[in-house]
Amino acid sequence: MKLPCVSCSSLASSALKITIIGGGAAGFFAAISAKTHFPEAHVCILEKTSKFLGKVKISGGGRCNVTNATFNSRMLSEHYPRGEKFLRKAFEQFNAQDTVDWFESRGVALKTYPDNCIFPLSNESQSIIDCFLHEARSLGIELITNQSVENIRKKDQGFVIETNHDLYQTDRIIITVGGQPKSTWFTAIESFGHNIILPVPSLFTFNMPKEPIKALMGLVVEKARVRIEGQKLLGVGPLLITHWGMSGPAILQLSAWGARVLAEKEYVFSILVNWLDETKEEVLRQEFIHIQKIHGAKMIQNHNPFPIPNRLWFYLLEKNEIKLEARWHDLVGKNANKLINTLINDRYEVQGKTTFKEEFVTAGGIDLAEIDVNTMESKLSPGLFFAGEVMDIDGITGGFNFQAAWTTGYIAGKSSGQ
Repeated sequence: MKLPCVSCSSLASSALKITIIGGGAAGFFAAISAKTHFPEAHVCILEKTSKFLGKVKISGGGRCNVTNATFNSRMLSEHYPRGEKFLRKAFEQFNAQDTVDWFESRGVALKTYPDNCIFPLSNESQSIIDCFLHEARSLGIELITNQSVENIRKKDQGFVIETNHDLYQTDRIIITVGGQPKSTWFTAIESFGHNIILPVPSLFTFNMPKEPIKALMGLVVEKARVRIEGQKLLGVGPLLITHWGMSGPAILQLSAWGARVLAEKEYVFSILVNWLDETKEEVLRQEFIHIQKIHGAKMIQNHNPFPIPNRLWFYLLEKNEIKLEARWHDLVGKNANKLINTLINDRYEVQGKTTFKEEFVTAGGIDLAEIDVNTMESKLSPGLFFAGEVMDIDGITGGFNFQAAWTTGYIAGKSSGQ
């Protein structure tokens, strides 16, 4: 089996060789950063599949939410259930504004939406992929597909990478293999002494096979609050009813912040929904009294005073066995109490999860205590760097996971040739 200098036999032996393992978002950003900062180095990306940037392609429903318009680095870091303090420091080197500037300076027009999510103006992830591929080829970065890494070992001052096809000798390695649903790939990293925090799913929707609310699939409540029963965890924002249960930002936030708790529960738990956002019980009781004074003679089905769709309003009335033709002034005692509780404390049983839009995000990975935040270099094995979700970093939905990939990839590439 040959032992090439990262597949380039004509390369001068004195040239620094930097190899990126993983051809995704963090991998390309790391490679481009490395080649930009160290133009004389030979930079190579090894990708195990036949295509680069596969996750970028499907992200954001095929639109690619490149970052979030949270330009204060401290506030930006607060959107990461794992890695907040680590990224707060890292964002000092490359933040959301830097991301916007980077793409726009390379001809990728961006658009910011009301929820602060930033997408390419084309609304196509292919715009991001084309930018990366053009940049990589212009810089002379070598791109190699179908190279599944099976082992990494230290040799002299560098490393030897064993794939399913070849051996590669390199001076520096940047590992950017993304989140791993199974920890088997981490064996090679563990051989360097690193502690791997067991990966578990994050960013998933809730399955509710026994809940009749599924009949309202497609319905959206713009402002809801969702809690896990018995926990302090909270999800806030739009909530979507699906044919399998519930989704939307409020649910996805909750799945991210509660990733480990819900894994321990084996995804069988109950949630409590406040359909009226921050509304408290006493405030709602006073509102009921006011409505009954002003609109007491109106039928309940014809007067929905709350910011929820009528389909949901009818469902909640029927759930509490309140007749649709009843009048508001008839809503007293036990019926009123039940409806008030349902509006702000509605309970549903969850039995399982579903991956959000084919985007698999994990909580877990390489322990951040073993990585130098200033360089993304291993504290245990000099010359070994990490970027992206392979580390114990994950964000909520909204462009935050890509921002972590750009930031850590930039720093790893910038530092890899020093």
